[in-house]
Amino acid sequence: MVPRIALSKQGPDVSRIVHGLWRLAEWKKSKRQILELIHGCLEQGITTFDHADIYGDYTCEGRFGSVLAGSGIGRAAIQLVTKCGIKLVSANRPNHVIKSYDTSYSHIVASVENSLRCLHTDYIDLLLIHRPDPLMDPQEVNRAFVSLKQSGKVRYFGVSNFLPCQFEMLASKLEVPLVTNQIEYSVMNLDAHADGSIDLCQKVQICPMAWSPLGGGRLFREDSDRAHRVRETLTMIDRDVGGASIDQVAIAWVLKHPAGFAPVLGTGNLPRIKKAVEALDIVLSSEQWFEIRCASLGREVA
Repeated sequence: MVPRIALSKQGPDVSRIVHGLWRLAEWKKSKRQILELIHGCLEQGITTFDHADIYGDYTCEGRFGSVLAGSGIGRAAIQLVTKCGIKLVSANRPNHVIKSYDTSYSHIVASVENSLRCLHTDYIDLLLIHRPDPLMDPQEVNRAFVSLKQSGKVRYFGVSNFLPCQFEMLASKLEVPLVTNQIEYSVMNLDAHADGSIDLCQKVQICPMAWSPLGGGRLFREDSDRAHRVRETLTMIDRDVGGASIDQVAIAWVLKHPAGFAPVLGTGNLPRIKKAVEALDIVLSSEQWFEIRCASLGREVA
């Protein structure tokens, strides 16, 4: 059963493993199948569902919300995360003339209002700025966050894909705390170690969320020296930890880090989700963790 963790001292409490809906449109699931997926997650203790306004060309929130509305699932039983700030050129957003970022007060507030309608809810548990905006005015972001907090429409705030300097700049200008940074992190992507993102999360005592914790499928499909090294190492270690699969060992590798990552799973396959949950019981040694890291880097530590 997936435990709950607090992303920061202020909150919120989320499930240690999060279900990500960015591929919901690709799964071609019926409403009944989506409901079965939601219930399957809840039975495993996965109560946190990760969205963004742009997912599925601006359709995923609506598909999920329409199912949730008639499900009988109590709103307090789940946590809804969504993101805003990216503008796609889309028939669903005909006023967008170029792919760009927008973190203005008006865009953030309008995005939240639309997400609330699509998700059929009165509040968002956690709102993230999806990517750092080079034209970001932190005073605008602060005004939007304060307004949304005071109105009860958003309970907590964070960011996604922010470098440490970008996180610290925005945090220094806000009247509400940033409770997480959702970053790419997996055995196939170690950038968060090199750029200081993980260190900053530990410094300010927030738990990061990890998107693509299995490398977006590259772990299984990619034909590269790095992928082959990592797969071979994971296969060797999975035998040592009781016959776990390589995807379970890869999730256990993310979970071992003391920063307290909450991996965001991007699969609509319930058996795979259950396998990921079982990874919570896999305890890697420090030596095993470093074996995987060195396989990914292609060299031993200095």
